[in-house]
Amino acid sequence: MTFIVGENCIRCKHTDCVEVCPVDCFYEGPNMLVINPDECIDCALCEPECPVDAIYAEDEIPEDQAEFLELNAELSEQWPNITEMKDPLPEAEEWADKPNKREFLER
Repeated sequence: MTFIVGENCIRCKHTDCVEVCPVDCFYEGPNMLVINPDECIDCALCEPECPVDAIYAEDEIPEDQAEFLELNAELSEQWPNITEMKDPLPEAEEWADKPNKREFLER
């Protein structure tokens, strides 16, 4: 099993999760993070660290977030690995918990 980063990370990109990941399985895109499912060891340390609740266990992904399982796998092969905490995006507070952000995903 793996964890995935869902839609709520888009335009926020908090990196608190990166700081606690023991296997460095997070990858950074222009305006969100993803988890490489082949590297994730299912330790669950990242999930409670996300201030916008954007991380889900594979077996608990909400139906409206299902496409993010595939997106995490795909984008983690394209984006660079991130291993250190950074500041969130400047507009993170403004975009936290806004619905329907998928269209704003930058590849």
